[in-house]
Amino acid sequence: MTLIFNNRSVILFIAQRRGLNGAFSLALLRDNKGYRRGEMAEMYISIDFNSDEALYLQLRNQIIMAIVKAELQEGENLPSVREMAETVGINMHTVNKAYSVLRQDGYLTLDRRRGAVVAVDMDQVKATMELAETLDLVLAQAICKKVAREDVHELVDRIYNQYEQYRK
Repeated sequence: MTLIFNNRSVILFIAQRRGLNGAFSLALLRDNKGYRRGEMAEMYISIDFNSDEALYLQLRNQIIMAIVKAELQEGENLPSVREMAETVGINMHTVNKAYSVLRQDGYLTLDRRRGAVVAVDMDQVKATMELAETLDLVLAQAICKKVAREDVHELVDRIYNQYEQYRK
């Protein structure tokens, strides 16, 4: 199914697919007001309604992945809370919570006029501290499962290199 929204002369093309496992995919094609139009680059959001992971966390993680893969650029607008909620088929409060968490984490700014805008200019110290908090639990789990330090380093290098490729 394809829906076309026209809001303040901004056209938003949305392609929706629901998979057999209940997962929901959303492709956003945006123009120059934060929505891409020319090259028709896409941002895919995949929500799995059968997952144990909270919906707002799934949405948050998908937006972060779109930023790291350069599908979303600094200064680009995300759909409004209402548009995203209606399109994905989730509650507006769920989208609002995901956007708020992204703002707290330094990935978005929320502006009354422009809405949710990608802003990934976190300073190095804050980013490093947040990464340390996240890695703390992951590394503790790896140690409990007897994963070797060398394997962790190799895995981190491989994943980091993979995401650097998206930025080039």
